[in-house]
Amino acid sequence: MATGNEAARDRFGVGGVARVFPDADRFRWLLGLVVPATLVVVWHLLVASGVFAAHQLPAPLRVVGTLYGMGVSGELWGHIAITLQRVFFGVALGASVGIVLGTLTGLYGLASDLLDPLLQSLKNIPSLAWVPLFLLWFGIGEGAKVLLIAVGAFFPVYLNLSTGIAAVSEDLIEVAEVYDLGRVESLRRVVFPAAVPSLLVGLRGGVGLAWMFVVAAELIAASQGIGFLMSDGRVLARPDIIVGSILLFAFFGNLSDLAVKGVERRAVDW
Repeated sequence: MATGNEAARDRFGVGGVARVFPDADRFRWLLGLVVPATLVVVWHLLVASGVFAAHQLPAPLRVVGTLYGMGVSGELWGHIAITLQRVFFGVALGASVGIVLGTLTGLYGLASDLLDPLLQSLKNIPSLAWVPLFLLWFGIGEGAKVLLIAVGAFFPVYLNLSTGIAAVSEDLIEVAEVYDLGRVESLRRVVFPAAVPSLLVGLRGGVGLAWMFVVAAELIAASQGIGFLMSDGRVLARPDIIVGSILLFAFFGNLSDLAVKGVERRAVDW
């Protein structure tokens, strides 16, 4: 008898394709390239047909050529490296604080009553609104940039973990009490494992927001970074650099999301 997932796969034809083509699942990731490839073709046709002038939207090959030239000269790798570094440290800091406060508010109602209303209000502040304040507080150094990215990474991790811990089934808690587990053991073996999926969903959201916040962060008197490169393209009236920078953000953002998704899949299976 087929399980619910198997029945759904058969209903939509996925299971049947896998039976006819045993290696089909191995190549399913290629489906994710269909829409981007189609958009690139449409982009090329719009430029080639004159719908968009070259100074408004450069041709795809021109963007690729610009990035290739910057890569060969070595200029591009410095911008990519500093942005990846900022995102990494920002996510690490923001997620760490999010885990601490999310655990606190998820476990204790008093902590949630005290902290959650403030944090829920702060999460609605746009990234660019933080820039002037961070300039006043932390200056124009790397610390201000990393802290701004950390703000973006913090909220999804905090919100998802707090909600996940608070929503742990009472049945699981009762099982822990039946086996006479202490509070620390109950947290370690029951509550936290049950909240791991929520934490990882929050981490994916935090990484995504970190890539959005890094653009604002690199407006803080930066001289390197993909965000600076994009701003420099605007000053120089180089749409190929602007579009290339946007594509780099999309590429590395998607790459980091896939990495967290891979960890999520392994952790949830475990």
